[in-house]
Amino acid sequence: MIGELGRRSSMALLVHSALIQAVTFLVRPAATYRALELDVPDFALGLLAASYAVFPLLLAVPTGSLMDRLGERRLMAIGSAVVLSCSAFLLLWGSSIVALVAGTALLGAGQLACVVGQQAVVANNAASSRMDSAFGYLTFAASLGQALGPLAISLVGGASVRPDTQAIFLLSVLMSLVLFVTTFVLPAHVSVRRKKGAAATKGGAVSLLKAPGVARALATSATVLAVVDLTMVYLPALGADRGLTAATVGAMLTVRAVFSMVSRLLLGRVSRRIGRMRLLVVSLALSTFALAVVAIPMPLWLLFAVMAVLGLGLGIGQPLTMSWLSAQAPAGQRGRALALRLAGNRVGQVVLPSAVGSVAAGLGSGGVFLASAVVVGGTLLLLRGVQLD
Repeated sequence: MIGELGRRSSMALLVHSALIQAVTFLVRPAATYRALELDVPDFALGLLAASYAVFPLLLAVPTGSLMDRLGERRLMAIGSAVVLSCSAFLLLWGSSIVALVAGTALLGAGQLACVVGQQAVVANNAASSRMDSAFGYLTFAASLGQALGPLAISLVGGASVRPDTQAIFLLSVLMSLVLFVTTFVLPAHVSVRRKKGAAATKGGAVSLLKAPGVARALATSATVLAVVDLTMVYLPALGADRGLTAATVGAMLTVRAVFSMVSRLLLGRVSRRIGRMRLLVVSLALSTFALAVVAIPMPLWLLFAVMAVLGLGLGIGQPLTMSWLSAQAPAGQRGRALALRLAGNRVGQVVLPSAVGSVAAGLGSGGVFLASAVVVGGTLLLLRGVQLD
């Protein structure tokens, strides 16, 4: 169980977390394949990746404030409905790059609302001593969804280099419908501390941003998430360049997600043993190494091994920054604090894919991974002096 939630509610929360990620990791690669069908240039793929974050960037902090007022379940229901609408839109009208960009932006907005609600449920119900473990379980479920989405692409795509995207969008509609229904398994009021924290100061988000080390920690979180996005968008392009089938690319994305699951399942135990800061540094070093070597042509089995290392490294940064910010925020403003982190993530999702997309125009998809390695490695310098324990 998670904190003071019952077993049934905890399971519903984890299923919801897995489903929203499964839909996201199903729709976004499918949008990339649809864009490739339309023969869009490489820089347009970067814009497609960035569109997922542009609209949610404007809504991140207001969404957190809305959650603190309305409650987690209502916000998750709204987000699920938006994701369902996005899937239907792409199924019916996703036949141009403009429609793909619009649908991807809509997906980002719905995913934002779902994730803020999910994280606030954990932050408002888990004891501070168990925060790393609780967020580890939540993000483990998210990683499970990130594995199931690409796996579905593998099943639909089979041996073809470019899968049937219309069938994938239809599957996303069905999964989004289940996501929406799952929301209502949670009790209407899952936050046990909101009323006690209602009198918290209104400047909580600004105060958190000004606290020592917070901005650098947020930059680290944003970089890690943006690199996960870039992997999801550009690995299909890399696979197409190297003649890999859609099933193989989907399997590689699944391996990355599975090993992120492993890192998150053991997060609480490892964090207590070596400390949050040291664990974060190790994860970033692993990610930098894996991203750099992806750009090098290698046997397929070795590429799968590199994806496993990348999954281990990238899987740790997000839950650690979640638990740290949750511990710092007043109980009545945890939704706002988590939304602040997501807002920073969205900035990274807009800036990094757009910048790296320009690299792809000159160096190809392999150059994207090399540039990403440089960016992730640079975050190790940002973490000097930051105390996350």
